[in-house]
Amino acid sequence: MVLRVSVLFLALLVFSPASSQVQEDSNDSIQYLSEQLLLGSEVRIEDAALAASNIIPEFYSRREFTPAWADDDQIDEFVGLIGKAHEEGLNPGDYLHAELSVLSHDHRQNPDDTDLQGRLDVLLTESLSRYGNHLTYGKVDPAQLNENWNWLRSSDGRDPVALVQQAIDSDSITAFINNFLDRGPIYRRMRAMLAEYRSLKEAGGWPLIDTGPTLKLGMEEDRIAVIRKRLAVTGDLPRSEDNQSRVFDTALEQGVTAFQDRHNLDADGAIGAQTVAAMNVTVDERIDQIRVNLERLRWVIRDIEDEFVITNIASFRTFLVRDREIVWSGRSQVGRFYRQTPVFTAKIKYLQFNPTWTVPPGILANDILPAVQKDIGYLAKKNMDLIDRDGKKVDPASVDWSQYRAGRLPPFQFVQRPGPTNALGRVKFIFPNSHFVFLHDTPSKALFDRTERTFSSGCIRVENPFVFAELLLNNPGKWNSDSIQKLLDSEKPQNVFLDEPLTVMLLYGTVGLSDMRLVRFYRDIYQRDARVLDSLNAAFEVRDALVGFAGEFH
Repeated sequence: MVLRVSVLFLALLVFSPASSQVQEDSNDSIQYLSEQLLLGSEVRIEDAALAASNIIPEFYSRREFTPAWADDDQIDEFVGLIGKAHEEGLNPGDYLHAELSVLSHDHRQNPDDTDLQGRLDVLLTESLSRYGNHLTYGKVDPAQLNENWNWLRSSDGRDPVALVQQAIDSDSITAFINNFLDRGPIYRRMRAMLAEYRSLKEAGGWPLIDTGPTLKLGMEEDRIAVIRKRLAVTGDLPRSEDNQSRVFDTALEQGVTAFQDRHNLDADGAIGAQTVAAMNVTVDERIDQIRVNLERLRWVIRDIEDEFVITNIASFRTFLVRDREIVWSGRSQVGRFYRQTPVFTAKIKYLQFNPTWTVPPGILANDILPAVQKDIGYLAKKNMDLIDRDGKKVDPASVDWSQYRAGRLPPFQFVQRPGPTNALGRVKFIFPNSHFVFLHDTPSKALFDRTERTFSSGCIRVENPFVFAELLLNNPGKWNSDSIQKLLDSEKPQNVFLDEPLTVMLLYGTVGLSDMRLVRFYRDIYQRDARVLDSLNAAFEVRDALVGFAGEFH
């Protein structure tokens, strides 16, 4: 049953200044709408379907179906707030800004229209529930985009109905939302960055650079003057420089290097094809990229603890944070495009020094088995043992390798012995998970010098792993460089447990910050931004339940 009624969704504990008869009539309208939602009917106000079916009936029943939004200034503040949802990278239309603007104006012109008052009241509450939910959890449900997503969108025991009431009762809904969310300096800086790039767009953006041969220091060419203007727009080259010059001088080289560093390119100061391509990403595309990553922050930022490990897959870096300050960071190598490092969260429980490496089935089928079939000595060269089901070593020469293939693997474990050439290096950091992914050392240390580091089969290789290990263990009297080296020299596997498990988050962000000031853009190595952007731009969809600030989508 579709009820095409113009009515509002959630309201709070404020009494209407209208007469008792007007209030009673408004109550009847609000009660009718609430009961229809409770019955599971589709209810529409100004042709907008109400989504907060888990909130509205309970919210208004607690109020005995009295209107909640009675102050015109309060209504104006909230309608103005959702009208600026684009500042959060969101769409004001998702929060019924146009509909509320019309209804609030009509209500002011017709204050005795009780049906209008009821519709406005409920629609304001619907809008508040949508807006609060999206600011708290994000508009896009990451679990629908990524089956590995395991962060919870729970209420943490908070009463969403009471929170909606508190927001409406507050002196300022804007201040209430900001205080309730308190998303920290990173989110605020990225939000400011969005405003900065929108200002660049309003000022005309930046010029595009024609393709051509690589430009270097000392060269002279017409494109150089255009490049100067391009770099000046984003502050990579001071605007005081001679932006008309066709000469590639030292100042321009420094500006190019700064741009390359911010865009995770080889910072060689020369303008080749990759640098031109990055310069030619439009301001609209950069705005969308920032919006996508603001949304990604909303997915996780409310769950950030004071101490944790985080790997940003797209930036190829891992960080250790204590008391919300970075105490260590290192370059990382992550999964290739066809063996992508998954996004999820877990707890680091222990470190294993001198690890063995048991080859997982995928790598066995795709890499190891073909190599053994070509060269029977491959396993000896890689310090690998064949282990049968009884735990006994098997001579590779005694096996008929021709009978095995990707769909029929040999009934052995392939185990690489500890040592400097072990694929996991000399230490791994274990956070049990269904993906068999962990952080670890690597013998392929030269690859850390590459700008783009997609080399692994899904695990995260970290540089300077023993410094990282000392900091994680956080007991310098027992675990220091000398004691760790002594343990490594034994070449015997040993597990060392953390005093308390530590949260690790594997995330994917294509926008970052340097010193909370400079914006950094990373290539979308796994091509994930577009799906987030499409969902972010899509029209609001009514889900089974929308339950406000402290609620969740089911």
